[in-house]
Formats: sequence, C-alpha cells, structure tokens
Amino acid sequence: MKKILIVEDELAYVKLLREQLASTYKVICVYDGIEGLAAAKREHPDLILLDVRMSGMDGMTMLKELRKDSYGRSAKVIVLTNYEADDKILVQVAQDLPTYYFVKSDIELYELLEKIEEVLSQ
Repeated sequence: MKKILIVEDELAYVKLLREQLASTYKVICVYDGIEGLAAAKREHPDLILLDVRMSGMDGMTMLKELRKDSYGRSAKVIVLTNYEADDKILVQVAQDLPTYYFVKSDIELYELLEKIEEVLSQ
C-alpha cells in the first residue's frame, strides 16, 4: 500500500484529507514542518502533501531541507497553500521543485484527489 504524508496544521483539512485517502493509502499526518521532515526521512512516503504556512518550520523550509536528503531529492511533493500564484513565496517554493502546487481556495477536493492518484500512478 502506498504511503502519503500529510504535513498540514489545519486540523479540519487534515481530517478531510485523511477520510478521503485512508481507504486507499496508508496516511501519516503531522502538523508542522519539523515533524514533517522527520516523518519524511523516516517513512519515505510515496507522496507528501505539504502546507506552506505552519508554525515551527514552514513548508518552504521543510521542502528545502528535504531536498538535501538522498530520499528527498526525488520525493514527490504536492504543495498546498493559501498564497496566490503570483506571491513571492511561491517563486521560492518553485525553486525547490515541488511535483505540483495548488492554492487551496482554487482547487476542489475531487481535483486534488485526482492529482494525487495521477502522481502515485506514475
């Protein structure tokens, strides 16, 4: 069974994603970038769903640190953010090569689920 790591501090969003994914994938949920980086290095998930704005370590820093690791250089990461695509922060995120990034308010849940399935089938 493929593993998905959700790194997200919005508990309701984590719950929603877990409910949608748990029947098909092993889902690991953590709530900040520090826990996320440790879980990614330990679990080597097939996909990471990563929020940008979190306490502790933000998603951008986590992604930058993840890309320094042998597993992390090729890890599949979908960045989920509240930032609009033209924000300076997304330019920085894109430099760390996420597989995809989505602005949460611009994507429906079914579209995200379809993208997750597509990424994991590659």
